[in-house]
Amino acid sequence: MFFDSWYALLRLAVTAVCAYAALIAVVRLSGKRTLAKMNAFDLVVTVALGSTLATILLDRSVSLAEGVLALVLLVILQFVNAKAAVRFRSFRRVIKAEPTLLLSEGRMLTEVMARQRVTEGEVLQAIRSQGIGAVEDATAVVLETDGSFSVLSRSRTGSGSSLQDVGGPLRVQPDS
Repeated sequence: MFFDSWYALLRLAVTAVCAYAALIAVVRLSGKRTLAKMNAFDLVVTVALGSTLATILLDRSVSLAEGVLALVLLVILQFVNAKAAVRFRSFRRVIKAEPTLLLSEGRMLTEVMARQRVTEGEVLQAIRSQGIGAVEDATAVVLETDGSFSVLSRSRTGSGSSLQDVGGPLRVQPDS
């Protein structure tokens, strides 16, 4: 239970160093998007990479070559997925969430917030974090695809064109 053999420990140490180096190389080669803020699909890939690394290290029936191939395949699938999402809108809709408007013209959209499981306190915190003291001074609060909040203040909304991909009832009136 506490000790099998020196060979098992040596195998684990060598495999860990090689698999870790392979994982770093594969992630670096896959580009910056692999390490960016994650959507649900990215999280799944990240968990799968971690699980695969653990399997390589701890399962003696999995060779280093098989494990590295699994890591490479996961990153290739993530890359293909990202390319397809850029190229095909229908595919993007299936795998990626859309940004969601939670506050419009100082008014909380409570039904939308409930569907997205966001509390009023979280929206208020997002507004405060942008240095906005009054809810009515916020033109929009958007729940982004990675789960973060974006806040547009009334004084900096401009035409509101950055909200074109956000569904909801926002009607920005240009300043006269």
